Amino acid sequence: MAMLKIKNLSVSYGAIEAVKNVSFEVNEGEVVTLIGANGAGKTSILRTISGLVRPSEGSIFYLGNDIQKVPARKIVAEGLAQVPEGRHVFPGLTVLENLEMGAFLSKNKEENKLNMKKIFERFPRLEERKNQDAATLSGGEQQMLAMGRALMSKPKLLLLDEPSMGLAPIFIQEIFDIIQDIQKQGTTVLLIEQNANKALSIADRGYVLETGKIVLSGTGQELLASEEVRKAYLGG
Repeated sequence: MAMLKIKNLSVSYGAIEAVKNVSFEVNEGEVVTLIGANGAGKTSILRTISGLVRPSEGSIFYLGNDIQKVPARKIVAEGLAQVPEGRHVFPGLTVLENLEMGAFLSKNKEENKLNMKKIFERFPRLEERKNQDAATLSGGEQQMLAMGRALMSKPKLLLLDEPSMGLAPIFIQEIFDIIQDIQKQGTTVLLIEQNANKALSIADRGYVLETGKIVLSGTGQELLASEEVRKAYLGG
């Protein structure tokens, strides 16, 4: 079943068309990745799905409902959360306070407490640093915090924008292990990632974008084996 269905999506910033007639689906339980060079339109697609940008054309169906005119706040309430590129933790707030911001729409204190416990079980480093200013964490720890904050809203669909960007190799592997664990626990994932090899290795399916258009699609393994993808994105 398609949890997310994008149909003929176009996104423009003034005269610049960043996304051009893009269509794809994310089925329940999948990890789907969008790969492509900088400026290919990947982040614009995620921001449009999240309600932060309005499309110039096309439709966005989430759980069978057209959400392209739904406010971002209501989209989060329906179980769709985004971890933005660059992490964007809240400086001046502790790790604990940052996580609590992820549950700002929930009034159920007991459920929030239980969710916090699960986040700390998944990210023990965050519990160790729960009273530390979020801005003083390492890049990898901030990425874990951004992911934990999004998971506090108990999303059905998690959008991840470049989660490995700027991280040391040891953290990159850990982040991808966490993404796989999130999927196993029942959350569907739409992943944007410059590290095409890592992304396709864990993805059920993938789409390759160039200058705002989808030019290739297939299973993660099919795209890994594609000569075109290897030459353009895998250094083959």
